[in-house]
Amino acid sequence: MEVEKALIIKKNQLVEDTDESLSVATSNCPLFIQTRGYDDVCVSEEEKDFPIAYSLVVHKYAWMVERLIKAIYSPANIYCIHYDEKSPAPFKSAIKSLASCLPNVFIASKIEYVYYASFNRVQADLNCFSDLLRSEVKWKYLINLCGQDFPLRTNIELVSELKELNGTNMLETIRPNKYKKQRFTHNYELVGKSVLKKQLARKKKKSPPPHGIEIFVGSAYFVLSQDFIVYMNSSAVVKDFLKWSEDTFSPDEHIWATLVRIPGVPGEVPRSHPDITDLVSKTRLVKWFGYEPHLYPPCSGIHIHEVCIYSLGELRWLLNYGHWFANKFDPNMDPIPIQCLEEKLEERRKLFGC
Repeated sequence: MEVEKALIIKKNQLVEDTDESLSVATSNCPLFIQTRGYDDVCVSEEEKDFPIAYSLVVHKYAWMVERLIKAIYSPANIYCIHYDEKSPAPFKSAIKSLASCLPNVFIASKIEYVYYASFNRVQADLNCFSDLLRSEVKWKYLINLCGQDFPLRTNIELVSELKELNGTNMLETIRPNKYKKQRFTHNYELVGKSVLKKQLARKKKKSPPPHGIEIFVGSAYFVLSQDFIVYMNSSAVVKDFLKWSEDTFSPDEHIWATLVRIPGVPGEVPRSHPDITDLVSKTRLVKWFGYEPHLYPPCSGIHIHEVCIYSLGELRWLLNYGHWFANKFDPNMDPIPIQCLEEKLEERRKLFGC
């Protein structure tokens, strides 16, 4: 019955939130903070002692970005936002205005033009890494997100589960199949640096990875310890590997999965360790068209680029699967699961006395 009601609401009452309206709302910071409840966030001693850093690479839906930050917000944490330089001006203005209202949210000091499957997607995260390492906040773990992610856990729950990792990293890291190997065995270059034309064209075969590094593949998203990020920032081996990866296809889908497998890195996943798939890692719950309905129930929303855009029908599955974040949500396609998750997270916070 509730799903039926939701479908009627979605059909008859869907109103799109504009980027400009967020700029208006954040033009009066005290009122915005009070209205959205940023001044009334309960923080336990455990959360104060275990700050989390976030790198958010975003390009559209300013209000969705705000709702994501509100859902994971804690005054103890630190948030770096990297917007795509080629995003529309109203979006960029809204994100800057949002960051100006919250003392622990800031815009990356260096902004990239982000193109699909190219290295500048990695560079956007790297820019936030550098800024976060310079922060006075002594964060313990770094989590990267995009603007269409949403949490399935409250901050206190995330802190509790991060503590259980005990310094290890959590992400997808598997051995590549023949198809994935093509992405890093040939050189690729960006063709046409415009918003409309951003395809990558194969040129020639690449040299093998430096330092005998064995390539693993996975997701662009991760949970990495501060010790690992510090190591990355100072390691010549990592710098050489990043340089080597610049002309590969979708390097964000092999860089992190490979780096955590390098022997001796902080929080290492041994090369001998079995594959860690996206369903085993709790980092990000994504529903791929090709695996429906074998690994999970069919998508009740729509598919874009073979990824399910969640609808209300996924809500029970999302909450019960055990992951920390889910992707993808689209407020213009179906805002109701986002609102339901917001309410569910608020219920969970009350269970912890907040």
